[in-house]
Amino acid sequence: MAEEGTLVLTDEKGEEYKFQLIEVIQVDDDEYAVLLPVDVSNGEAVVLKIDQDEDGEEVLYEIDDDEEWEKVNRVWEEINKPEGKNGESKKNKDW
Repeated sequence: MAEEGTLVLTDEKGEEYKFQLIEVIQVDDDEYAVLLPVDVSNGEAVVLKIDQDEDGEEVLYEIDDDEEWEKVNRVWEEINKPEGKNGESKKNKDW
């Protein structure tokens, strides 16, 4: 069972990976989950598209399209852009 704020994702080989959900961001009409690996030190954030499968279940997909990835990256950077003289971001980051 995953702890609150964490997800366990299974890859195509059946291997499970635990992630902390950092944020869900909206880009145009789509939502994307920003995840941080729990079991990896110095792991980089992973961004996956949130969608629904044919049964209506919520699923996460890798972003394959370069243009889509650039749009998502620009929004993420804007959300976390430093403000003011002290360089603090617009959001309070506790990770």
